[in-house]
Amino acid sequence: MLVNATEMLLKARDGHYGVPQFNINNLEWTKAVLLACEEMKSPVILGVSEGAGKYMTGYKTVAAMVKAMVESLNITVPVALHLDHGSYEGCKACVEAGFSSIMFDGSHYPIEENVEKTKELVALAHANGMSIEAEVGSIGGVEDGVVGSGEIADPEECAKITALGIDFLAAGIGNIHGVYPANWKGLDFEALDRIHKATNNIPLVLHGGTGIPDEMIAKAISLGVSKININTECQLVFAEATRKYIEEGKDQQGKGFDPRKLLAPGVEAIKAKCKEKIELFGCAGKG
Repeated sequence: MLVNATEMLLKARDGHYGVPQFNINNLEWTKAVLLACEEMKSPVILGVSEGAGKYMTGYKTVAAMVKAMVESLNITVPVALHLDHGSYEGCKACVEAGFSSIMFDGSHYPIEENVEKTKELVALAHANGMSIEAEVGSIGGVEDGVVGSGEIADPEECAKITALGIDFLAAGIGNIHGVYPANWKGLDFEALDRIHKATNNIPLVLHGGTGIPDEMIAKAISLGVSKININTECQLVFAEATRKYIEEGKDQQGKGFDPRKLLAPGVEAIKAKCKEKIELFGCAGKG
């Protein structure tokens, strides 16, 4: 059974640990993440970008697959199914499809429009027992075609969006999606502290978790970050393990071309990466 993300993130905030959002891209990905989290007894948020939702033939397909998989794998830890960087239309579609949580990314709108749309979606999400995340200050890098340069969010704007009744907030603190460039300046902890103080202790979200040094992640958690998003890192280890399998000619040995065998090393690599992050975030045994 899916749950919304509010309770798990409030527990993480009060317990000073982070809950992972692992983005899913297909059946293998979902299975790998769920099995790793069950093994580590960690709560988890399964993130679905609009692009990944489209790739998997739509939000209804994703919701049906995840619900069935949670049941058939006997997953006992809390699992939330969350739309990542959702448009206004995407959020409404996920409410209808049976997701348990949504993120509305109105960071590219003027603040008044972001407030207006967020307010409407908060009412819709809460009426359906769902949690809702909002964003202020766009996260750098490219996320499904939306380009952001890594803005530092304005604490006043963060306070304004938080006051609408959202459940957790993504605020730009110099973080970016994808692989961090060599000249990246790092996370702005002073900005994070100002945002944390301005937003009434709401659980904060760190997007673009791939490649942020471990000590920065630990410090961010100590300053109020309760949810950390991981996507690129799982994609990189999946690609690396799959490449190695093919380069070693294993796809040409016996029935090594069978997709279940071909994709198995990548799946194991995702599981190992998930476990590594769960240890780092301090959420092992919290599910």
